[in-house]
Amino acid sequence: MDYISTRGSDGPLSYEKALLNGLARDGGLYLPTSWPKFTKSEIADMKHLSYAELAGRIMAPFTDGILSEAELTEMAADAYCEFTHKDVAPLTSLSDDNLHILELFSGPTIAFKDYAMQFLSRAFDKALTKAGKRAVILGATSGDTGSAALEAFKGREAVDVFILFPEGRVSPVQQKQMTSVMADGAHAIAVKGDFDDCQALVKSAFNDGTFRDEVGLSAVNSINWARLMPQIVYYFASALRVGAPDKSVAFSVPTGNFGNVFAGWVAKQMGLPIEKFIVASNRNDILTRFFESGEMRRDGVTPSLSPSMDIQVSSNFERLLFEMLDRDGAKTAQLMADFATTGLFDVAPSVMDKMKSEFSAYRLDDDGTLAEISYMKSTYNMVIDPHSAVGFYGARMARADKLVGDDTPIIALACAHPAKFPDAVEKATGTYPDLPAHLSDLMGREERFDVLENDLGDIQSYLKTKRRR
Repeated sequence: MDYISTRGSDGPLSYEKALLNGLARDGGLYLPTSWPKFTKSEIADMKHLSYAELAGRIMAPFTDGILSEAELTEMAADAYCEFTHKDVAPLTSLSDDNLHILELFSGPTIAFKDYAMQFLSRAFDKALTKAGKRAVILGATSGDTGSAALEAFKGREAVDVFILFPEGRVSPVQQKQMTSVMADGAHAIAVKGDFDDCQALVKSAFNDGTFRDEVGLSAVNSINWARLMPQIVYYFASALRVGAPDKSVAFSVPTGNFGNVFAGWVAKQMGLPIEKFIVASNRNDILTRFFESGEMRRDGVTPSLSPSMDIQVSSNFERLLFEMLDRDGAKTAQLMADFATTGLFDVAPSVMDKMKSEFSAYRLDDDGTLAEISYMKSTYNMVIDPHSAVGFYGARMARADKLVGDDTPIIALACAHPAKFPDAVEKATGTYPDLPAHLSDLMGREERFDVLENDLGDIQSYLKTKRRR
């Protein structure tokens, strides 16, 4: 399997090159040259597999010629061995509404990013050892990616990790998870700006070819294709539990950077029968506005109760756009250039029709988020975090609006433990959620981080100074 850029002028290249490059040299995002397909009978045969075995089966086509299914299974088993639930990604059915919650917070940092990041750290180890290289990982986070990356990569001799987060715009628990990592080579950096500023700094650093080569820059944000691969797995795992492949399913995904929902779209390309994707946004609703109007228009970011979704530049949307434009890299590059310059692009009605056939979108403001958390507690005796509340609301509305039939299971992704956002949960339910045992002392841990200006030169100088040689 080879990889190409969404902007048409980088590739084809191998899985390992795409992994270590992170962002394509032309500024685009890597995708495989074709989508592997499983037959209905092959998907049915996956029902007996463990989660690690399923991960190996699903990801093997993407690493063909580099890593075998057996190697991937072993890596996944190691990555998920300390997750706190035996099912790794447990699914809870809610009464008789044919609504289901996929709980993606049994990993070490109690957020869905652990599923990708724990695997990714092992993938980097293998690739760097084989190449005899070191890497400097630079990432931006709106909250959960940073803690998952620092936890997964801490103490690894061949990697230094630098994570940019928006100063004052992550939850106290999210910040403490990042800034309390004291391992050599682990660096949390508060940037004076919002998440989109942090993400822009990362992309600018990658687009500086001289700097990129000098420090051996690589990425763990979802701009890195290998970050999305492990996320495809839990779409298969959950769909199989509710009747796939004999029954089609729908997924509601709380979405900011579009990576998680795009991983689900890939699962559909691989043969999983998915009827609809529900894109659920908070008050920063650029994606919902796009699916309503066909116009992608960037506005300012307003802080919300679901800070991991406080985004106005959804990087992974470029991958879907490339696919919907029939993999025309030149057209994709032009639209992305327009968006970078003007904060706006639109697509032809025919392209929009294709997108709307697969995606629907909802938004939920902070008051609605609190109401949804309260509704879940009173109706199902389940406590969820603000992001998961946005996703569950999207599932309920899609059912109420008849976008998804009553016979089709809707799986809403619960992407973080409620204790990551205790103030919002307490306000909605009257109960302050406790952190899991392994994090019970988190808020008392020592912090270590630096505050930098929203300036590329400052970031680059910091990396050069702090990286290990």
